[in-house]
Amino acid sequence: RLALQLGVLYFCCMAAAHFTSFKKPVLFVYYDVPFYAYQDKIISFAVISYALLFHAASRHEAVVPYALASLAVTVVGLSAVNVSDALEEVAKGGPKVMYWLQTGAILTYLVLLLVLYTGKKQKRR
Repeated sequence: RLALQLGVLYFCCMAAAHFTSFKKPVLFVYYDVPFYAYQDKIISFAVISYALLFHAASRHEAVVPYALASLAVTVVGLSAVNVSDALEEVAKGGPKVMYWLQTGAILTYLVLLLVLYTGKKQKRR
């Protein structure tokens, strides 16, 4: 439950950073590419849905698989962006190591949650 609540905290911080255009790594995956402030405000609203989903998952175990699936889709989506021509164009050939590190961190969080969730389910058997 704590691991899911930490996700709620992270997503709320990420939403606030996007809403205020506070472009720092960890809170912004693509922190150093050009952006439009209105896009970040839209992202902030979408990120709140992650926070709500993770809060629901922390209170209702039946929701946990949906939270895990949302993170898995996020990792796949970020990976696709990381190798895209569109990112290459705005990054102007710059290094993408930080994008991959942040994507990897989200993947690590997903794996942690999967281990905790499957471990909890196995203990009940």
